Amino acid sequence: GTAAPADATAAPAAAPTGNGVGEPYVAETFEAWELRCVRTEDGSDPCQLYQLLKDKETDKPVAEISLLALPEGGEAVAGATIIVPLETLLTQQLNITVDKGKTKRFPFTFCAEVGCVARVGFTQEDIDGFKKGSVATVTVVPVAAPDQTVNVDISLKGFTAGFEAVTKANAPKQN
Repeated sequence: GTAAPADATAAPAAAPTGNGVGEPYVAETFEAWELRCVRTEDGSDPCQLYQLLKDKETDKPVAEISLLALPEGGEAVAGATIIVPLETLLTQQLNITVDKGKTKRFPFTFCAEVGCVARVGFTQEDIDGFKKGSVATVTVVPVAAPDQTVNVDISLKGFTAGFEAVTKANAPKQN
């Protein structure tokens, strides 16, 4: 018989980068939130607060949120990128409600293979609501069923500590 090539199905080894520059890593976990950072050469690793959002019934991932503090001086004190599934009715926008409070609407920015993206600016009032709240609900409307809504919960457990950590992680380093 012929000898099979040595493990022809093995994936090619990734080229070693040596120092891991550009590689994301989880620096810390705050209950429902992860502090995700990207390694840089100068050690000023930029970080975001991240949560994967799952369907309550199937436990399958359906959306995600990445959030970080913005430089002082603007109306928005935090910026977030929220990704929801493709085939979301964009004209109905992205709706976020903290606990049973007032719903805020945000436009979608674009759609790509990963899903439809909303880039959101949160005010201090919004962030204070996240800190006090227990759950924020993201609501979108599916294209296939424009008379229905899909609700996905963002757990706010650990948000206060996580937001403080991401703010501190991204603060300019004092030499």
